[in-house]
Amino acid sequence: MFRYLVRRFLQMIMVFIATTLIVYSLMYLTGGDPIQALAGEKPVTDLQRAQLTVKYGLDQPFLVRYWNYLTDLLHLDFGTTLTGRPIKDILLDAWPVTMQLALIAILVTIIFGVTAGVIAGIRRGSIFDNATLVLTLIVIGIPSVVLAPLAQYLFTIQWKLFPTTASGDPTWYELVLPGIVLGSLSVATAMRLTRASVSENLRADFVRTARSKGMPGRRVIGIHVLRNSLIPIVTFLGVELGSLMAGAIVTESVFNVPGVGFQLARGLKTEDTPLVIGIVSVLVIVFLVANLIVDLLYAVLDPRIRYE
Repeated sequence: MFRYLVRRFLQMIMVFIATTLIVYSLMYLTGGDPIQALAGEKPVTDLQRAQLTVKYGLDQPFLVRYWNYLTDLLHLDFGTTLTGRPIKDILLDAWPVTMQLALIAILVTIIFGVTAGVIAGIRRGSIFDNATLVLTLIVIGIPSVVLAPLAQYLFTIQWKLFPTTASGDPTWYELVLPGIVLGSLSVATAMRLTRASVSENLRADFVRTARSKGMPGRRVIGIHVLRNSLIPIVTFLGVELGSLMAGAIVTESVFNVPGVGFQLARGLKTEDTPLVIGIVSVLVIVFLVANLIVDLLYAVLDPRIRYE
């Protein structure tokens, strides 16, 4: 286990460096003019441009700037935005909001997606199974950029069940509808994945053996089928947690939720390169940690798995 963890940490470091290098390159080498973006429509004099270029290290070679960025990250210094605000403070304010939003989306996915998938897998070919399959196809076919405004119009303007937008310090109630919208695609995917996994395990030899020995149906499903079906589901949920945090850009923008996705969208619009790179770096770390936790959970769900 120790050697496995060391190997995984080394892999995580290499993936983090490669990912941040690509993002850093795209933002600084192919982006626009950050100094003009900071000034807006106002003209920038040559003296101001020279001062800002030195202030933000834009006069240094690319690799030197990237190395300085990595060095600052080791000291938990994410730099400052083009407006001078520490990126660390922005993350501290926005991250709890996105965590709440992602938690609501994951709970919706587990309660509705996984539960419906288990029932559909057990009752394959039934009316419930066919209905859920059709529903998931409809949901998967609607992108979040369409689903979010549609849900906002129906549930906040027409029926007035939820607030139209979130406040500066949103409550759980204000995040319920954005969380459901964010988790809708995950619900559809989790339902289909769970259904396929449960159906496959129901036809496995060990299930037929357990039934031939007289084991009750509930015990067969609870111990043998569900436990073996959980491995791909846990993998999906672990990776999806990171995806939900990164994919909240559209949802948070539509519902004005002041989370990480909202800040990332704002950074892209204003060409605030340090802010975008800082947020993306944190999201990469979240992805890597989530994948590591999922891999470690494999051994808990299936004792046959050992890490060497």
